[in-house]
Amino acid sequence: MAPVKKGILERLNAGEVVIGDGGFVFALEKRGYVKAGPWTPEATVTHPEAVRQLHREFLRAGANVMQTFTFYASDDKLENRGQSLKYTGAQINEAACDLAKEVASEGDALVAGGVCQTPSYLSCKSETEVKAIFKKQMEVFIKKNVDFLIAEYFEHVEEAEWAVQVLKTGGKPVAASMCIGPEGDMHGVSPAECAVRLVKAGADIIGINCHFDPMTCVQAVKMMKEGVEKAGLKAHYMVQPLAYHTPDCSCQGFIDLPEFPFGLEPRILTRWDMHKYAREAYNVGIRYIGGCCGFEPYHIRAVAEELAPERGFLPDASEKHGNWGAGLEMHTKPWVRARARRDYWENLKPASGRPQCPSLSTPDGWGVTKGHNDLMQQKEATSQDQLKQLFDRSKSH
Repeated sequence: MAPVKKGILERLNAGEVVIGDGGFVFALEKRGYVKAGPWTPEATVTHPEAVRQLHREFLRAGANVMQTFTFYASDDKLENRGQSLKYTGAQINEAACDLAKEVASEGDALVAGGVCQTPSYLSCKSETEVKAIFKKQMEVFIKKNVDFLIAEYFEHVEEAEWAVQVLKTGGKPVAASMCIGPEGDMHGVSPAECAVRLVKAGADIIGINCHFDPMTCVQAVKMMKEGVEKAGLKAHYMVQPLAYHTPDCSCQGFIDLPEFPFGLEPRILTRWDMHKYAREAYNVGIRYIGGCCGFEPYHIRAVAEELAPERGFLPDASEKHGNWGAGLEMHTKPWVRARARRDYWENLKPASGRPQCPSLSTPDGWGVTKGHNDLMQQKEATSQDQLKQLFDRSKSH
């Protein structure tokens, strides 16, 4: 009989480092299994082998959590703006659970069922209607007996609270992660206040994911932690940022960048940047450390390698990766062998190779959020007239 795995709270209560996985949506879009725009996860049904393989690569890289590929898998998102699929939300969510559980059983990994923000909330639907969407997804996760639940990628703390309140009824540990930066949510609620509200709603683990680069997300989680401690409350902390540099982003994060989503590659963090991120996150007291959009398995491996002293072991994928470039000692070219040292890679300032390109961009900054007419969602495909209005408005910004 296989040994019983320690649960997420058991691990965090013991002070263990838990390493999350990386970004499925962007990784699978680049591989040809996810459509940019809707960003929905029907690949769990149509191409399970692709989802399974990515899970396996993150596991081999050192991840302790296999998060179900259920981002934007709510029924209202699956039928938004002309999207028409052969599969129901329940089918997609069930397939995602099966894949995550299969791979998690191959190592010391837990399975987390995840929900995220909904088109219904942006369209000002009622609390009852939005909570019903979360409940429908959660029921699949409970049926499949995942290890814990995550409410992630929320721009508005109110909707995140509603999600946590629903997930708590499932009897599993609950994590809540917002896609905000130090400026707070899209209605100006500070990270500290967001954190207190999420803990009071019932979240056991709170933090930040997506929208901003690692150091910005760590800063926001630090602000959350300070708010929780000032309120006399307790929580564990998590961070799963972008793998893109975003020093020029505004409150909306990388979605406002003109390069989003098809021109972001020049902003990718190196594996050595990930070492710095992992150490900084650990030093501020975050113990659940992973990644979101842009994070590939080699990024997670770098996090696991940096925190190997604390964890007591290296991931399997390090078998093919010399510590701080040590494998380059075997290279045929002497100048490349000369790079087989930590100080070289730690101090490198990578060039982009794009002499005509700026180092920073000007975010779009349309400044619309929940309650604005432009964010009202619809089942029908976006019309040509609607697109023309957006194109004309874009030119004026």
